[in-house]
Amino acid sequence: MAAISAAIFTLVKTGEHIVAPRSMYATTTNFLHHVKEQFGIETTFVDATNAENYRAAIRPETKLFWIETPTNPLVLITDIEAVVALAREHGITTVADNTFATPFNQRPLELGVDAVVHSATKYLGGHSDLTAGVLVGSREVVEAARHGANKFYGGNIAPQVAWLVIRGIKTLALRMERHNSNALTIANMLGDHPKVEAVFYPGLESHPNHEIAKRQMPGGYGGMIGLDVGSVAAGKAFANSVRLCTLATSLGGVETILQHSASMTHAPIPCEDRLNAGITDGLIRLSVGVEDVHDLMADLTQALDKI
Repeated sequence: MAAISAAIFTLVKTGEHIVAPRSMYATTTNFLHHVKEQFGIETTFVDATNAENYRAAIRPETKLFWIETPTNPLVLITDIEAVVALAREHGITTVADNTFATPFNQRPLELGVDAVVHSATKYLGGHSDLTAGVLVGSREVVEAARHGANKFYGGNIAPQVAWLVIRGIKTLALRMERHNSNALTIANMLGDHPKVEAVFYPGLESHPNHEIAKRQMPGGYGGMIGLDVGSVAAGKAFANSVRLCTLATSLGGVETILQHSASMTHAPIPCEDRLNAGITDGLIRLSVGVEDVHDLMADLTQALDKI
């Protein structure tokens, strides 16, 4: 959130306007509501799977297109190059949250965005033992954030934590290869299970944005899966029944982590807004780790049997 807030406060001021995905990291959504109330910075939330929705939301005061792809928790895909083209046409800055993809799988700067944010707490650190954010991009944006919002609001990384992030990045490629392969195998397994109503994973051909993901994620499709088990009760029963997997709100570590979104990360969001964003009552967010994939499938299967 230090990286996200630094980017937004650097690029947008009172009276200006942002366009952002309707479905994304819940705290980003809540932060954008906060800056509207406290600072008069408005946001229009759109279905970001169609780049033309960004165009339709443009106002004379629009200064920022916010991109998150794949999104949290539905792993929806935004066509980065298409959104960047629209932004350049209208003189609008673009920032992409690349946390789910990681630089191993997707590199938005090479696709034209002005800046990228990562929750380094997740895959970059990779071991669930640090909290950090990263802002990268053009020197103009990064230096302005460093000497402005970060300095004034205090969101600066501690030296030891920065060292831990660097340590984690040394094994990022190795870990992501395993995250990618495990997740694809599990997504296919979940798609065949009768207790699972829907599976959201961009590596599946059934994913509505699969072709875009295939083009802009050359390294792989990531370790994040969304699955819908139908109801709040079923979601809680499933989450409470896993044995090898860990129940927690974080993600991106070497261990497999899952959460029931409606009762955990997205609980603070009004139910109507949550449902409008596609985050259903039975949605499970699964961060697939690097354990033996057969052990993971066995654990998930026995938990599904408890529903």
